[in-house]
Amino acid sequence: MFHGAAAKLNHHLAGYLRTSCSSSVASGSGSGILPKSWQRRRWSTATAASNDPERNSWIHHHHYFCRQRRRTIAATTASAFVISNSDQYLPPQVGQICSIHTDAPVNMASGEAGPSGKPKHTNRLINEKSPYLLQHAHNPVDWYPWGEEAIARAKAENKLIFLSVGYSTCHWCHVMEKESFENEDVAEIMNENYINIKVDREERPDIDKLYMTFILLINGSGGWPMSVWLTPDLAPVTGGTYFPPKDRWGMPGFTTILLKLKIKWATDGEDLASTGRSIIEAIQKNVEEKHHEDPERVFTPEEKYRQAVTIYKRNFDPIWGGSLGAPKFPEVSKLNLIFHAHLQDPSTKILGVVLNTLDKMAAGGIYDHVFGGFARYSVDKKWHVPHFEKMLYDQGQLLMTYSNGYKTTKKPLYLEVADSIYKYICKDLQHPAGGFYSGEDADSLPTWESKDKIEGAFYAWTYAEVRDLLKANLEKFGDIGKVDPVELYTEHYDIQQTGNVEPSSDPHGHLLGKNILIVYGSVRETAEKFETTPEVVGSILKIGNELLHEVRDKRPRPHLDTKIICAWNGLVLSGLSQLSCIKDAPNRAEYLKTCSNLVSFIRENLYDAQARKLLRSCYGDESDKAKALETPIHGFIDDYAFLIKGLIDYYRASLDESALRWAKELQEIQDQLFWDHKNSGYYYSEANSANVVVRLKEDHDGAEPCGNSVSAYNLIILGDYFECAAFREKVTKLFSYFSNVTPFGYVLPEMMSAMLLQEHGRDMLVVVGPDGPEDTALVDAVRDFYMPGLLIVRLDPSLPEHSLGGKTLKSFKMIQDAPTAYMCHNKVCQLPVTEPEKLTEDLVTMYVFDYAEYEN
Repeated sequence: MFHGAAAKLNHHLAGYLRTSCSSSVASGSGSGILPKSWQRRRWSTATAASNDPERNSWIHHHHYFCRQRRRTIAATTASAFVISNSDQYLPPQVGQICSIHTDAPVNMASGEAGPSGKPKHTNRLINEKSPYLLQHAHNPVDWYPWGEEAIARAKAENKLIFLSVGYSTCHWCHVMEKESFENEDVAEIMNENYINIKVDREERPDIDKLYMTFILLINGSGGWPMSVWLTPDLAPVTGGTYFPPKDRWGMPGFTTILLKLKIKWATDGEDLASTGRSIIEAIQKNVEEKHHEDPERVFTPEEKYRQAVTIYKRNFDPIWGGSLGAPKFPEVSKLNLIFHAHLQDPSTKILGVVLNTLDKMAAGGIYDHVFGGFARYSVDKKWHVPHFEKMLYDQGQLLMTYSNGYKTTKKPLYLEVADSIYKYICKDLQHPAGGFYSGEDADSLPTWESKDKIEGAFYAWTYAEVRDLLKANLEKFGDIGKVDPVELYTEHYDIQQTGNVEPSSDPHGHLLGKNILIVYGSVRETAEKFETTPEVVGSILKIGNELLHEVRDKRPRPHLDTKIICAWNGLVLSGLSQLSCIKDAPNRAEYLKTCSNLVSFIRENLYDAQARKLLRSCYGDESDKAKALETPIHGFIDDYAFLIKGLIDYYRASLDESALRWAKELQEIQDQLFWDHKNSGYYYSEANSANVVVRLKEDHDGAEPCGNSVSAYNLIILGDYFECAAFREKVTKLFSYFSNVTPFGYVLPEMMSAMLLQEHGRDMLVVVGPDGPEDTALVDAVRDFYMPGLLIVRLDPSLPEHSLGGKTLKSFKMIQDAPTAYMCHNKVCQLPVTEPEKLTEDLVTMYVFDYAEYEN
């Protein structure tokens, strides 16, 4: 059923449709632009991302609609067809790993050189910095970036706007470009009849989220590329996601839609415009109205917590981890809540849900065994064959989750995985000045001689490639006894002579005979099978991976999106700060230095000091300097919330109070820019944003947590550190505003975690002593454990007036002139401790759990 805002939006839409739509349909004006066989057509595919966290709650929302209501909405918007797809949309008989090569007629690809050797076509996007927009700069389409110039022209010429939204690592965005936007015949139709606008969804998430709301409501699902037709007043009239260039797979072709919508606008434009305005009014009305409690049932925080535990235990795959079925996504916000829920009541045994998921993901092909980092999702239930793009927001969140896993269980695997993520992002995603790029594409050239990119080419191996490589380097394995490293390596990672990819995961056959590394056993089991030690196995795997990595780095690399997004760098700062708190971490000093450099980078490149606003993004190029847009795009709620949390976590790792003070300053700016003073909650975008017709409020955590959820945590922690009544008042209003969302802990897991902190209180460590190794050892003894919401206050006797979190030297003293620690909960403190070992001993029984109890 619909949750929160979407439920109310459906109510408003239904009211409009009851009063307005019937006459339109009866008169024929709303009968649609497409044949009736398409009006009722809907399909799904093996890899359509029905479990995509970015769409999950919208899929639930969609069930609230009856089939007839969907048809009515479609008729009203002149779309008259329903499609189910995403950035991984696949037509029948078309697989997940698709070549960009197409048989569609193309006169000349836009990137091809003309007689002069220069690109044949160049449009306005050549002046942009977004890698996604630059990818389209040599299309024959007369593209505009989102802005006043394009919108003014649409109004002056009374033309519909075609809005195409995607991102540079989106596979099906590449496909639609190759098939349609590089086709000069298609471009001619677009240029003659429409004002065409390209948007990078990562650069302008406000535009993306607004029109994706529309697409989800009319089609029941959505994804990228997103294709929407707007009136000159920016009201949506119809849309979808990927369209083939011509009618095929039972689906209307892009050209068909362009031509029929052209006629519809010329003959019945006012009807389309009226429909668009009504949809915008319904969305606006929904946002403006405060959420109301369900009058039949008001759940307490404890009941919401118990409900969440029940749902997670029921919905998670007991064998492979993650949500039941396929495709599988990490769904990190849910995993974070499960850690917290376990601490709340270990008797629920829910810890096994998250540990099994972390184990299976680390064993699967979604994890890059050769060098680290995670792909976005897997197309199968075993985490084996991924959609190969690697996104920064996943790396940042999984850094935190695997760090939490290690803190909770001390299982070495989790620390190894977290460290490998760190090495991956520093080598392949880091800007020279310290920020991190957005991600790497799924597609790459199989060889340097190839003309067409395919998914997974960079990551797949034949058995012969691995065998020959390892055999040629046997001397590097050292003294390993009688063990054959080739046999052991290929056995451990299930590398088979015929390939290990199931046909259902590879309909195109691009991975035929290839292997995606996966572990079905364990190091211990492999050691037993080969009658050797786990240490020997570990050494062989490490050397083998290094050899493969060296060879792989000589292959054509996937495209790198060099956009540096503030919010995602905030996620990395959080995850890396959490990793930096682990005493046993192998590169702890490096982690902390990387965090420090990242904070400096963000302050220098993603903060407009004059305007006192964050910037959404900056951009890398061949130089060591990050580049800014001439017309800045200021930050959205996620940029503030994620960075503020990152700074809070960085303070916990570094005890650098300047980071905490900047977090407080940013929180105050966020409150000024985004808080709804009438109804409460944070808007996604600033007030009076140019050409944004509705300010949305996000009410669900997806592939990234929503800004409102993270802000709840930030307000609680900053409210405690600075004893700020305004922050505490806001978090109470925030919980009240979203209180009717249900199931609360499933839709808003990050906010549920914050609610548990609000309900049950926070832990605080107060350390009194001069800055030095002794007091640091006391801090390390505590932050080494997973303690959600842990506050740390250090009081230096040389600064008698210093205070933080309401704690001063008047109340906390050193014992026998030694650095002293006080563990407190809800302002009640235990007896002081001067020995780090004693502090660890007291905490380990409460916060460390034997992972063996939870293994399958």
